[in-house]
Amino acid sequence: MENGKIAVPSNGEGGLEGTRAGHFGHCDVFTFIDVENSEIKKVTTLNNQEHSQGGCMVPVNLLANNNVTALIVGGIGIRPLMGFKQVGIEVYHDDTRSDIKPVVEDLIAGKLSVISDNQVCGGGNR
Repeated sequence: MENGKIAVPSNGEGGLEGTRAGHFGHCDVFTFIDVENSEIKKVTTLNNQEHSQGGCMVPVNLLANNNVTALIVGGIGIRPLMGFKQVGIEVYHDDTRSDIKPVVEDLIAGKLSVISDNQVCGGGNR
């Protein structure tokens, strides 16, 4: 990834040195990483919003409204995945690590692949 804004569902206060949440919909915050010329330029965080009223499209719209171009998840359901596809946010899958910085560096280096439909969660508390 040369240019764009990456979102990572994060535990606690998030940030580049933080840890990833196992499932995007249940994270505390989203860590945003602005990338220019394949380099990390800016890191910010944004609190996740409750989505009982708006369903799984609330975080989809939250990320779309913040100009996110890529999302890295360890788990996601099919409905929000379809939502991200509709708004043009690429969803990448990595469930091997919990640290944010290395997985972001892997995406920038082109080492992560876009999530496939057979990698989605079936619901529940994952």
